[in-house]
Amino acid sequence: MSKIIFNYILKNFFKYFFLVVLVIYGFGIILNLFEEIEFFKKINVSIFLPFVLTIIYVPSTILNLLPFIIFVSSMLYMIKMRNNKDFLTLKVYGFSSLKIFFIFAITAFILGWIVLIIANPLTSSMTQFYEKTKSEYARDIDHLITFNKNGLWIKESLKDGERIVTAIKPEKNSLLDVTIFQFDKNFLLKKKILSKSADIKNFNWTLTDVTIFEERNSLYEKKNFENYQITSIYNYDKIINLFNNSDTLSFINLVFNYDGLLEKGYNNEFLNQSLHSMLVFPFFLSLMTGIASILTMHAIKKSENFRFIIVGLITCVLVYYLKDLSLALGKTGRIPIILSIWTPIITLSLFTFAGILQINEK
Repeated sequence: MSKIIFNYILKNFFKYFFLVVLVIYGFGIILNLFEEIEFFKKINVSIFLPFVLTIIYVPSTILNLLPFIIFVSSMLYMIKMRNNKDFLTLKVYGFSSLKIFFIFAITAFILGWIVLIIANPLTSSMTQFYEKTKSEYARDIDHLITFNKNGLWIKESLKDGERIVTAIKPEKNSLLDVTIFQFDKNFLLKKKILSKSADIKNFNWTLTDVTIFEERNSLYEKKNFENYQITSIYNYDKIINLFNNSDTLSFINLVFNYDGLLEKGYNNEFLNQSLHSMLVFPFFLSLMTGIASILTMHAIKKSENFRFIIVGLITCVLVYYLKDLSLALGKTGRIPIILSIWTPIITLSLFTFAGILQINEK
């Protein structure tokens, strides 16, 4: 009997879970499709390309919203169980509130690891393809940065023309083996700058060991400088942040290729932040089901359904605010970045278990 009841609970829980996923996926398709159409409206591409890119992009958004999704689906299902007196029936068969909570929490925890190991690598690959495709069609944008097997490429629009910067990779506030092409408004080459390295900590770049070829009367004069300065709209932090998209990193890649990602130029702090954000993910899913349990199990009146839904949504927003606030404190150096990621989980754990134990005593 216990196995039948257990299967019944899980079957209906996943029914609500996938229903909420489909609803949010539909809204995501509609909202992102308008954005893709706006991007491609002046570019001669197939009418299906914006739709295909939308389908590829939305799954990563679904994964980011999964704690909210599992909270809503858990709450809806528990409200139904309460309205149908299923909680009372389960208690007759020996299922306490604590046992019911652990069924949902453990299921969410296992689901979180399945997502990290199986779904996350797929969505990260899809996001990489999405960003690569968008960057190919963004070549006419005034300011553009891309990183590929040939290194880092930066395009800037200047008052008197265009500038293209290439480098092997960014490293410790610098660019290595830098080549700068400066063109006039007709895109004719006016100056070529070669440098062993460029300090780009600030927007005023300092180039070292510099060779400059500058056009003079249709001839190029060669000049050597120990140091040379140029002004850019980019600095090291701005460049790195453009590539710090955790959606393009998979959990498997982070765990088994951490050193390789560092060699590619990824920031060590960003990689640690991404790794620990993924590690807390299963715990976060479990705690969201715990919060849903606290809000729905402590009363049995149907008239309170609407109030619980509103309180639940407000609670969910507050949880996300707490999470973002803690992460902001970590990024600004107020607290260690790893502690800022785990602090909301520890806080919610204490709150959740205290609430569950109180409900279990009723």
